[in-house]
Amino acid sequence: MSIENILFAAIVWGSSLIIGLVALWAFRRKDPMHFWAGSTVQPEEITDIPAYNRANGNMWLAYAAATALSGFVGLFNVIAGAVLLLIVCIPGIAFLLIAYRRIYNKYKRMVK
Repeated sequence: MSIENILFAAIVWGSSLIIGLVALWAFRRKDPMHFWAGSTVQPEEITDIPAYNRANGNMWLAYAAATALSGFVGLFNVIAGAVLLLIVCIPGIAFLLIAYRRIYNKYKRMVK
């Protein structure tokens, strides 16, 4: 392992830690977790807030784990780690958008 490998892994793991903290925040929130910066989800919009927040936390935790995996791969091969990180990040953003929309729709209170 070279210093470049270790540096790559440390940076990726730091980013993964931040994403993991978002997951932890979602698990611990009493109010509904929001997805977009600056947006809010009102408690009246959600039928089961704890389940909604758990689903959000699991979504972010899966993304953090996939990101951390690329850091682990980067310890042994920086190029492979970087390629995996690109694969995780670019399609991962679309995954997050789709997953959040499904979570929101699942727990959205139906207006009558």
